[in-house]
Formats: sequence, structure tokens, C-alpha cells
Amino acid sequence: MRRFEFPVDRKHAHAVNEVFADQRRLRIMALAAAVVATACAAYLIWLDHPWAYLLAVAFVLGAVVALWVAFWTARHASIDKLYTDGELVPAVVSETYPSSVVLLALVDVAKPGATDARYALVIRRVRALPGHAAEAGERVPAVAVRTDRAPRQVGERWQSVSAMPIAWGTTDAAVIERARDAISDIEWRLLTDNLALTDKVRRAPAKRLLLDPDQLPGDFGS
Repeated sequence: MRRFEFPVDRKHAHAVNEVFADQRRLRIMALAAAVVATACAAYLIWLDHPWAYLLAVAFVLGAVVALWVAFWTARHASIDKLYTDGELVPAVVSETYPSSVVLLALVDVAKPGATDARYALVIRRVRALPGHAAEAGERVPAVAVRTDRAPRQVGERWQSVSAMPIAWGTTDAAVIERARDAISDIEWRLLTDNLALTDKVRRAPAKRLLLDPDQLPGDFGS
């Protein structure tokens, strides 16, 4: 796994990093869901009907899952940990809007221990992209944020994969350039050549489009 180390500017990251903000919102929603599910279970038990107990069990299970999600996000929401654990991946600006841009990224969605790497195109719409030009084709080095929001891992692919720009963790242009240079021209070229697939990725399940390994460049990944 290709990692990229740099000193994270926490103040800057807390201000602009949308992955961190998303995880914070998810944690709050999960805690709220757990409280509601627990209250519903308690009410159903209070009713003291056979059918009510069956529903109460379902709500208890829902509360357990919600608490697990809240615990998971709290454990993994550290800015430094997100960058340290993430694999360095390429992303390019594929679409621009007045207040946002769409990034098209190339990531390996296979979990550790999987037989082979499985590359996919994923997209992410972002509001802030400091240190980069908001124009199609702009190269944006990022790290992959891969998650399984379930208590037990299932299958050989991550349930959720997104790209988190290095620029969300630093204001140092030299760091961003160093990250950009650490990614091969083959990967950048593959993304640039497939900018037209952005809309197809948007319509795909989980907003990711698996690439046929046989259609990747012969020296890809070398």
C-alpha cells in the first residue's frame, strides 16, 4: 500500500476537511438513532404484549448497530489517522460548478487479504479545494478512505470508498506537489482519459465503477 506522510495542519483540516465533517455528522445521527431505538424498545416492553416483545428485539438490535457506528466513527475520525492509514491515490477535477467541483478518483476497493487488487473509479463532490485550480483535469493527490459500516466485514471489497484530498490536510504547496509526483503518470493518464465516465460513475451503485483488469495498461501498478 502506498502511503504518504506529511505534517497535518489540524486547524486547517478541521476547517475544510469534509470527510471529518461527514463522520462527525454520522456520529451524531447514529447516537440520536440509538436513543430513539432504545426509547421505542422500552415503550414496547412496557406494553407487555407478545408482538411488542418481537418488535422490541428489533429496536434493540437497531440500537446496538447505531452505537457501533457511533463508536466506529469516534475511533476513526482522527484527522491524523485518516491520512496515516489512507493509501495515496490520484484524483482529478472532472466537473466544475459555481460553488463546488467533482473529483474522479482511482482507488483499489479490495480489502487486505483479497486475492487481487480491484481498481474502481469513484467520484466525490467537494465544496472546498484549497491549493488547486477549479478546472477540469486538475490533478488532486488524495488518500483513500475505505470503510465498512457494519459490525462484521463481509466480502472482499470495502462497502464505502472515497477520496480525501491532501490539500484538506495542509496549506503547504510543496507537500501537495510532492504527493502529486509520488503518483505515476500512468495513473494520472488513466484518469484523464476517462473523465467522460464521470456521469456513468455517478449512476453506478455506491457511485463507483469497477474497471476490467484486462483493460488496464500492461505496466499499471508497477
